[in-house]
Amino acid sequence: MRNPFVYGEVVPADAFVDREEALERLTADLAAGQKVFLISPRRYGKSSLIERALAAMARRGAVTLSVTVASYSSYVAFLEGYARAVAACAEPARGPAWLREAIGAARVDVRPGIGTDAPVVTFPAVRGARETARLAAEVFALPDRLAARRRRPVVVALDEFQAIAGFDGGSVEHALRAAVQHQRQVGYVFAGSEPSLMERMLGPRRPFYKAGPVMRLDRIPADLFAAFLETRFARSGIRPEPGLGAAIVELAGNLPYDVQRLAHEVWDDARAARRKKVGLDDLHAALRRLLSEQQVFFEGVWQRLTLVQRAALRAVVFEDGQELLSADTRIRYRLGGASTVQSALVALMREEIITREGPRHLVVDSLMREWVARRTH
Repeated sequence: MRNPFVYGEVVPADAFVDREEALERLTADLAAGQKVFLISPRRYGKSSLIERALAAMARRGAVTLSVTVASYSSYVAFLEGYARAVAACAEPARGPAWLREAIGAARVDVRPGIGTDAPVVTFPAVRGARETARLAAEVFALPDRLAARRRRPVVVALDEFQAIAGFDGGSVEHALRAAVQHQRQVGYVFAGSEPSLMERMLGPRRPFYKAGPVMRLDRIPADLFAAFLETRFARSGIRPEPGLGAAIVELAGNLPYDVQRLAHEVWDDARAARRKKVGLDDLHAALRRLLSEQQVFFEGVWQRLTLVQRAALRAVVFEDGQELLSADTRIRYRLGGASTVQSALVALMREEIITREGPRHLVVDSLMREWVARRTH
């Protein structure tokens, strides 16, 4: 029996929890050629949702491709990766030749990929902003040309889309918006895991203002998630004590990644011990083991923080991320003035140690939250 709980990768269909309404809406918009903006904090299952939507569109006959924008170190490298992904969706025998014909703004080097149908694409002679801009216009037009060539709709997923703002100021957004707004046979999902950056990209003075529908992922309902966990335990032959699912969800802060991780580790420990039943004692034993394994990492993070940042992080943990600027909170945690606290919170968010959801600040990693609560003073 394989572990029924999956984390750290795209969740397979049988481990996909809830999101039926979001999946149906996203798939319908993509089928209509919409340009959808999907905004979600990290660890909410955004990438798994996108994968399910692409699979649904592929079953309908669409050509699908996905590119993670944040994995590229430069604008040209992103254009090369984008071109490679599109070329891989052309017929393998014709992909390289078709790409050379489609790109007239620059010399294209195309080599066979190793162990994959996707070719390696480079633009070795591109120099300067003007050449890059001309190249971008042709690369961003490729999905529409692919749709015409294959006579099938195309769906493009650009994950971690907020990273595009770091390539070349606003010119990338302008170029991409100019290309996609006329591509009626191509559906796009622009997905980002830094909500504040994505919201700014959709503001009135930015190119993507009112460019398409906006979807925002919320947490999975806690009771539904808890029932899912207990069902998965039971189906694997390990009977959960009543309330175990709810305890896992609460301890993991109802973050999909963290919930699946904690359930995965509890299941692994039970399986290794050949137990047929698991309960709260097993959950807390797994948590203690995980905290011990992560001790060196968390200590390193803690040591890099200033004293004010450490105090602010403890306040986030013990005050449930609320009223952090109040006089009572600042006195209780020796935080100093409100501006000092605000600066510390901004620094913690910049390091992706905490995030903000409405008026609350939350620790991104539920294990680190527990480590701070148990091991710091």
